[in-house]
Amino acid sequence: MTQPVRPEDIRASDAERELVQQWLHHAHADGSLDLAEFDARVVRTWQAKTRGELAVLTADLPSTSSAPPVPPAGATALPTPKRVKTGSGPSAMRILTTIWLSISALNFAVWLLASLLGDEGLVHPWFLWVAVPPGAVLGVVWWATRPQK
Repeated sequence: MTQPVRPEDIRASDAERELVQQWLHHAHADGSLDLAEFDARVVRTWQAKTRGELAVLTADLPSTSSAPPVPPAGATALPTPKRVKTGSGPSAMRILTTIWLSISALNFAVWLLASLLGDEGLVHPWFLWVAVPPGAVLGVVWWATRPQK
């Protein structure tokens, strides 16, 4: 006859490890852990095989309302970790647009100088081949990532 497995001996899942890592992150942000302790515990979190090993990593940390809950040793269902929206989308698009505009303006200036200082007059507007296709792609990405109403 087999003996039942103790709750602390149940294998830990990646979702449980992620929750413990989030708790450690909150403890570090609150000042309960210094950087060296935080790093060491995160490494041990991802090396942990059982729920008991995970529980040891957070046993001495204060329980705060801002810290994510660690599942009890006997729990079978875990809440999914919440994703924090960083809001980096619009700023990334502004950066890409600034880069595109800078490159386009530089190419236009080179074309204009070559046309004005050259003996042939206005040359073929080759800067459009550099500016329009990436600009069209950038416009579509802006349109596709705009906030929905």
